Amino acid sequence: MKRIVVLGSTGSIGRQTLDIVRAFPDEFEVIGLAAGNNLELFEEQVKEFRPKHVYCINPPAQGFPGMEFTPMEDMVSLDNVDQVMVALMGSVGLVPTLNALKAGKSVALSNKEPIVMAGGLIKEYAALYGGEVLPVDSEPSAIWQCLRGEDNEILRLLITASGGPFRTTPLEEMEGVTPERALQHPTWKMGKKITIDSATLMNKAFEVIETHWLFSVPWERIEVVVHPQSTIHSMVEFADGSVKAQMGPPDMRLPIQYALFYPKRLPNTMIPRLDTTNSHMLTFEPMEPGRFPCFELAVSAGKKGGTYPAALSAADEVAVQAFLDFKIGFTDIHKIIDRVLTEHESLPGDKGEDFLEADRWATGRATELTGG
Repeated sequence: MKRIVVLGSTGSIGRQTLDIVRAFPDEFEVIGLAAGNNLELFEEQVKEFRPKHVYCINPPAQGFPGMEFTPMEDMVSLDNVDQVMVALMGSVGLVPTLNALKAGKSVALSNKEPIVMAGGLIKEYAALYGGEVLPVDSEPSAIWQCLRGEDNEILRLLITASGGPFRTTPLEEMEGVTPERALQHPTWKMGKKITIDSATLMNKAFEVIETHWLFSVPWERIEVVVHPQSTIHSMVEFADGSVKAQMGPPDMRLPIQYALFYPKRLPNTMIPRLDTTNSHMLTFEPMEPGRFPCFELAVSAGKKGGTYPAALSAADEVAVQAFLDFKIGFTDIHKIIDRVLTEHESLPGDKGEDFLEADRWATGRATELTGG
């Protein structure tokens, strides 16, 4: 039985992780749950799974009788924990991720921001302390699955992008985009932050950075291709020209389950299957230059290294929330991020505190720029 901790249990990935646990009750013991502000759902989860350790931002007055209230950065290091699912939002996932790796744990990483912020340090911790990072994000998971069993030269990693809701929208209409419209993703059902990141294609730039660190592949060998159907989740092209693709309906429970059971694949009826009884169209398009300025800005920050990616991640989080709060327009998101990155003075990035300091500075500066 695998003993797990789920950080971010009330979010989309956290809830789906617990769906997998429910489907395999004899395979998992939930040691710890941690969540944010959704106290009602969190109390239901705690009642159902009875973890020994809990954490939430605003605990109820009566606490959690019979359970220990344990900070996330401590929960992940407990001796009786085998695997940690990091399904948090933003930079809050960095310290728990590093602590879990330092304790030699297996980390199923759905939270993009830690590896975007500090990919080199995370890889260093995994190598030094014997932990491992298992990608849960759909596209890196697809690449991971395609690379399994391969010991051949990689020519290209091809990350697919749906193109979001504005793939064909006339550019002159983008200034008038509303949050409601930007949240209408054509294929995936996700939380608000990542849905807006999908609309700007910031999420795809994060995946480029993530992929660079996870698979130690040079930047120039990572490409993004627009695939509106979201059936192919990513592809790997090898030196001989052969291309492997991982396919399936757009459902996060498959990559979650793959990470939880790696290297085994187990049947699960709750995961939808690719319907081959009906006709399917699979199309590919190049990214249109200039349509997604956040993408180009973010990849450039990733290549610069240092603490630029941490500043990028923090500025994006603030700008997206400001857009959702009607404080700025859709096209202002990349302008805010660009200003923050231009002003940022990078720290060496050889310790966790460097990235957290960059995150604090960029959060503050972006907040000022958004009128906040």
